[in-house]
Amino acid sequence: MMLRSCYRPLERCFGRVAGGGGDGLMWHADLKQHASGDYSIAVVQANSNLEDQSQVFTSPSATYVGVYDGHGGPEASRFVNKHLFPFMHKFAKEHGGLSADVIKKAFNATEEEFCHLVKRSLPLKPQIASVGSCCLVGAISNDVLYVANLGDSRAVLGRRVDEDKKKTVVAERLSTDHNVAVEEVRKEVEALHPDDSHIVVYTRGVWRIKGIIQVSRSIGDVYLKKPEFNRDPIYQQFGNPIPLKRPVMTAEPSIVFRKLRSEDLFLIFASDGLWEQLTDEAAVEIVFKNPRAGIAKRLVRAAIQEAAKKREMRYNDIKKIEKGIRRHFHDDITVIVIYLDHQKGSSNGRLKNNAIGCTSAPVDIFSRDADQAEVDMLQTIS
Repeated sequence: MMLRSCYRPLERCFGRVAGGGGDGLMWHADLKQHASGDYSIAVVQANSNLEDQSQVFTSPSATYVGVYDGHGGPEASRFVNKHLFPFMHKFAKEHGGLSADVIKKAFNATEEEFCHLVKRSLPLKPQIASVGSCCLVGAISNDVLYVANLGDSRAVLGRRVDEDKKKTVVAERLSTDHNVAVEEVRKEVEALHPDDSHIVVYTRGVWRIKGIIQVSRSIGDVYLKKPEFNRDPIYQQFGNPIPLKRPVMTAEPSIVFRKLRSEDLFLIFASDGLWEQLTDEAAVEIVFKNPRAGIAKRLVRAAIQEAAKKREMRYNDIKKIEKGIRRHFHDDITVIVIYLDHQKGSSNGRLKNNAIGCTSAPVDIFSRDADQAEVDMLQTIS
């Protein structure tokens, strides 16, 4: 009993892995506070190494949200998790506050630092040149929301509307999916490479850039951005170099910003593992109709139930499948729900005594490195 009472505060601080009949590959933090509301996080691992990384940074003046969906390995998403927010904080201090330009500078600095790491690591680990990460960031400061995105993770707003005296909610997508499955993105990539008729190829049931990758923007994927890597003898031994005349991917984020309004109820930030299974509208409806505590976990479970239904299985069957093999049924899934209570006059009042905090999902579901990641982040930013 005493052991249990000691453990409870840790659970509240860091979240917990589901157990006792739950999903052993899920981690969640049911409800925590930011300056103008509550937030909830959940992650479920499907890959052998968790390639999704995520974090929420809170202070009385700003809230940062990050979802980083890695591919080719976990190195890039882990790197972004460690470096992006400190860069945002540094540039915001230097430029007198948050702005689209500050966020763009932070993305560029993170990309440059990761490219340096790849160059240094190439002799020992040539495969790191083909590791990358989608990168979705939300930042709230002075009742202004910024959403910056690379790749196909997605931010969706739940906005209240009054129809026939009945209060309901609509879903408003705030980010752009940089995925060549989207015709507009496909045309954008083709227009940048008029001399390459095979820049986008339909293969293995989906559209891919050079027949390799679906997303057109990322951190990393250096071998598709820097032609010199493909000429490097070390890299040539590792893989099939793609002859490039120019970069076929970019790290230039799409950034939108909006003044938050009283009808803006909540935000859902999630990796594409969620959106492969649920529509924007279905996800918003689930958040609107259910209690706050554990809402991110509820969304992850709804997505897995959809994945199970497609295979004529039950969730209980899927949650018994071990990581690695489970990737055949669904992707890693990360969900962060941010409630916006600014209209209740609670903004900036809640975190005065608790200056800053950071919640990071575990580096791997069976790892407690999340605790150290939070400590490192706080030391860097404070």
